[in-house]
Amino acid sequence: MTPEQTLLQELKDTWHSTIPVSDFMQICPRRFADDVFEVSAPLAPNINLHQTMFAGSIYTLMTLTGWGLMWLKQREAGVEGSIVLADANIRYHAPVTSAPVARVRWPGGDLSALASGKRVKQSLTVELICGDTLCASFSGLYVSLPGH
Repeated sequence: MTPEQTLLQELKDTWHSTIPVSDFMQICPRRFADDVFEVSAPLAPNINLHQTMFAGSIYTLMTLTGWGLMWLKQREAGVEGSIVLADANIRYHAPVTSAPVARVRWPGGDLSALASGKRVKQSLTVELICGDTLCASFSGLYVSLPGH
């Protein structure tokens, strides 16, 4: 396993052991490179009566994608903190009819304050893509509290 694969497996294990719905939804970190993080989930366990992805599953997938990027960036920076979602907004643009990919890019931000016992706030924008279609946009304010 590459270091990236090991880190992504650790994140997946963390999600599935601490947030049981992520295991049921089969949420899986796919890629983390060049400050871009991608996460997927199959359609089947997240389907609604319209045969599209359930809005709650979309929200959960996008929330965890932002949370996961914060977790990964903390690992890179060698700092620890408890990450919480403080505020969020989602827009649903199109129905999700196939397995989506949630994608978030690190906008820059210094996490070193965690090492000195201070909390860190970071706004992140997550996009949910199906094929070539933007299906949802999510903006979240994540706060990482020192003392993991």
